[in-house]
Amino acid sequence: MKVPREESAPVVGATNPDAKQGAFVATPAQIASFQKALTDWFRSCGHDYPWRRTRDPYAILVSETMLQQTRIATVLERGYFTRWMAAFPDWRELAAADEEKVLKQWEGLGYYNRARNLQKAAAIVVRDHGGKLPPRLETLLSLPGVGRYTAGAVLSFAFNKRAPIVDGNVSRVLSRQFACDIPVDTPDGLRLTWERAETLTPPREPRVYNSAVMELGQRICTRRSPDCPACPVASSCRARQLGGVEDFPVKKNRSGVTAHEERVVLAVRNGKVLLCPESGTRRKGLWRLPEVSEEASADLEEMLRFDYAITRYRVTLRIFPAPLGGVRESDWVGARWFRLSQEENFPPLGSPYRKALRLFSEIRGDGIPSG
Repeated sequence: MKVPREESAPVVGATNPDAKQGAFVATPAQIASFQKALTDWFRSCGHDYPWRRTRDPYAILVSETMLQQTRIATVLERGYFTRWMAAFPDWRELAAADEEKVLKQWEGLGYYNRARNLQKAAAIVVRDHGGKLPPRLETLLSLPGVGRYTAGAVLSFAFNKRAPIVDGNVSRVLSRQFACDIPVDTPDGLRLTWERAETLTPPREPRVYNSAVMELGQRICTRRSPDCPACPVASSCRARQLGGVEDFPVKKNRSGVTAHEERVVLAVRNGKVLLCPESGTRRKGLWRLPEVSEEASADLEEMLRFDYAITRYRVTLRIFPAPLGGVRESDWVGARWFRLSQEENFPPLGSPYRKALRLFSEIRGDGIPSG
């Protein structure tokens, strides 16, 4: 139930016994108290990330795109953001870059269409806006790969404009504040969460508020074992009052994980490894270890195996040495040999195949047949 802001707003505060599901209402003063508690906490305890030291909309779009489907720790500890900004410091540099170089810089982050969309967005900003992104929601939403969350993040973090944001962390915080039993991953749940985010986002310093509510979900209001005693807005959390914080957010029943097997050959000859381009549009521009059929691998002794996840699939990657008769580049379209000792000169590789090569380097010399 959406209530006009000047009267009352859903959530934070007192129970309204006559209201419908989840309708805990608050006065403007209670909403202001909620906002102040969050922003004071963030100013005192917020983490210092590289993208928080800039107001450059390009840098912020890069960081937000990297953080889709990727943990902050991965982006920070492995230096992805810093290296990317050194290689492509602005819209024009990225727009003019070779795609293979772009994908190489993204290597290891996965979901490579994010990198492609960043480059397409850069080209649009250069072509249509003279290399300067306008602070308009409709302009941001027209860019490839930019949805409502990312647009709101850029508007608030780069331009300090009032724009709500909802990601998994924000959704969890608001779901617990409201003790909302509508699944957050349904159309009704999403609509309600965005309405609540809109109501609670302040017109002043939305940059600080949005950073605060996101970080609260990342660090304190975590999915498991939330640290409620350390939460600056615990007093208004309806889920805590009900004694069931970890019961929220509610999600609809999901389809199970599908198991899949993938077989590849790791062929080494004279210190070089055979790689081939990926097929299909989803992984266009990436390279991989050559795939072999179940029949072709039946007589080979498995060398390595490990699992990796992609969307709803759990893939078991089985790695085989080259057959004793060797392999030929012509067996796979576009296959080429690359020197193992010069990994920096590899083309962009999918993460599972880079991991396979790292594991191979650890056991090299154990009598593995070469191709």
